[in-house]
Amino acid sequence: MSAVFTCPGQGAQRPGMLQKLPAHPAAQAVAASAEAVLGQALTTLDSDNALGHSRNVQLSLLISSVAWGRYLLSEGCKPRFVLGLSIGAFPAAVLAESLTFEDALQLVALRGDLMQNAFPSSFGMMAVTGLDRYQVQALLERNGSGESYLANINADNQCVLSGSWAGLDALKPSIAKAGGHCQALSVTVPSHCPLLDEQALVLKSALDKVAMQAPRIGYVSASKARLLRDKDAIRDDLAMNMARQVHWLDASRLLAERGVSAAIELPPSGTLTGLFRRVLPQGHCVGADSTRLDSLQLLCSG
Repeated sequence: MSAVFTCPGQGAQRPGMLQKLPAHPAAQAVAASAEAVLGQALTTLDSDNALGHSRNVQLSLLISSVAWGRYLLSEGCKPRFVLGLSIGAFPAAVLAESLTFEDALQLVALRGDLMQNAFPSSFGMMAVTGLDRYQVQALLERNGSGESYLANINADNQCVLSGSWAGLDALKPSIAKAGGHCQALSVTVPSHCPLLDEQALVLKSALDKVAMQAPRIGYVSASKARLLRDKDAIRDDLAMNMARQVHWLDASRLLAERGVSAAIELPPSGTLTGLFRRVLPQGHCVGADSTRLDSLQLLCSG
């Protein structure tokens, strides 16, 4: 059976998430390394108050996905592919052995600070369900304020908008009239749109100084919906994805076309599992923290 590990993005975070890592040497080694590199306890990252800052959110998601991924890898669960949403691209690159965990920690800390400092308030992201990408784009073109963008295309009838809350709130009446439903996400910055072009270029400069390797597990870009084999292509993907539109639906379909029949979401899991079930209705889409190890091993046995 061919499997993919999926790594969630900002919005999936939960208070105390790093206190629920597997009690396994591989996962605990990740936690110890993170504390040594960052010079702070994990409890300072995942408290309810700490998760109000993008740096702490993104670091928590990185640490959680790498800890769970390395635990599963050490137990014989080797996926054919890895796919991360937004910040999830960093743990995906680490698990594919294209980027070291230590370098990822430093880069993600910088990424979170760049994004938070650029937009400390009044900006964010809003999910829209019930409308397809073309309907949402048409509404943006007719009613958008210039500070609202189509950021994520997650499913046939689910997209995410990014921008100022003033602009996003102004779109709600037209979205509702068209039959859509809006929900604010737990994201305090306008990700995946041109508002973050400048910050992405700063991160690119930092990534250009980091040694990377060709991936040992297939690395799929959610921004390009392509399998990337070249280390410099992955470097560009990691640097620029904060400002690029997410094509999760197309990336998921790509994996289905390549024979993937199992999607295992690394914690905190939930959202990506639900999205993959739409693409793999006859497949196995599960969360790693809610599935028995022997079942996960079986899903990765192909």
